[in-house]
Amino acid sequence: MLKADYAPSGKMPVVIESGFGGVIFHEACGHLLETTSVAKEASIFCGKLGQKIASDCVTAIDDGTMCNEWGSSVFDDEGLPTERTVLIEKGILKSYMVDRLGGKKTGFESTGSGRRESYRFAPTSRMRNTFIAPGPNTLEEMTKDVKLGLYARKMGGGSVEPATGDFNFAVQEGYMIRNGKIAEPVRGATLIGNGADVLMKIDMVGKELGHAQGMCGSKSGSVPTNVGQPPIRVSEIIVGGRNAQQ
Repeated sequence: MLKADYAPSGKMPVVIESGFGGVIFHEACGHLLETTSVAKEASIFCGKLGQKIASDCVTAIDDGTMCNEWGSSVFDDEGLPTERTVLIEKGILKSYMVDRLGGKKTGFESTGSGRRESYRFAPTSRMRNTFIAPGPNTLEEMTKDVKLGLYARKMGGGSVEPATGDFNFAVQEGYMIRNGKIAEPVRGATLIGNGADVLMKIDMVGKELGHAQGMCGSKSGSVPTNVGQPPIRVSEIIVGGRNAQQ
């Protein structure tokens, strides 16, 4: 990467690798599916249960029962059993993440999602192990018909506007896709978009699910969470770079 040229800018297809790539879903969509946001009608997904919010190839899950994973527990911090919550199934919004207070405000049953950093905080609805489920595609299938695009091998940090899901994330390790092949490395690339819009533009999902660990901060403090996804292809997203796209 030290000798890599700067990434071009413009709208293009982007393939995002597995594991920490799931941070985009976590930040730009996951928080908007917590009743912490939904109960205040501060989420763009408010009132959309049963409606299509993603492409047909997208299934997203928040699972607190996974064995020995970073965000797992037997009970949540309100004493309720954790569970496997299907948030989105084949593009359809199926559930929010619900704590006790969020349930009272919205009328939804708790999903065992009440979490907090310590006794100093009141529990609120929080993510646990949140990921996009594997699909049928290979990395080769995702790149073979891309004339010019970006392969985001490793994601970095970024920022999100919680009320809208607008995001800006750095690509820590990236490569150009040229005529169906992963080509030269590029640096300085950023992915700029909106979580709800990106969900609708995911047109391929890979087979190999990966997870990455981190700490998530919110109203109830900092808690351990897993983010994850297989490789995914977004048909079009704004790539921020330094050069004009050729």
